[in-house]
Amino acid sequence: MSFYPQPQRILLPVRVGYIALSLLLALVFDLMPWRAVLWLPDWVGLVLAFWCIHQPRRIGIGIAWTLGLLVDAGNSSLLGQHALAYAVLAFAAIGLHRRIQWFSLWQQAAHVLLLLLVSRLIMLAVGMMAGGFSPGVAYFAGSLVGAALWPVVSFLLLLPQRRPGRVDENRPI
Repeated sequence: MSFYPQPQRILLPVRVGYIALSLLLALVFDLMPWRAVLWLPDWVGLVLAFWCIHQPRRIGIGIAWTLGLLVDAGNSSLLGQHALAYAVLAFAAIGLHRRIQWFSLWQQAAHVLLLLLVSRLIMLAVGMMAGGFSPGVAYFAGSLVGAALWPVVSFLLLLPQRRPGRVDENRPI
């Protein structure tokens, strides 16, 4: 295993419809009735972090805020709790996107773990200020699972952008 990043392939441009579809699927997964299971990752946060890192000009804080409001309304949580956490997540991911992309996938996962933990901390702080109770350390298990799933999520979300493996003799790129 090398500490230096592997050579990257040239990717095709991403389609906006594919970004929207991936965010919609993540939103559907977050709105499923299994939200009481603490070790499940925050799918919207994970996919949002991915697109903010890989496509910062297409996905921004406004989309993160809107997705957060949809998650708040769908999960019957405090209005603005997820919205604030996702906006901070998007801001940090966009600010660090050039740095994060230089690392290998597991090193990227460490950065994403910190982003997801900060997002969870913000949600916890807002809930506690509104009179909620502390759920304990298990509340952060979803962030660990999300960071562990980062290489799989990255592979799946970059799959449509990868060029075919065979090389055309007439075109060097």
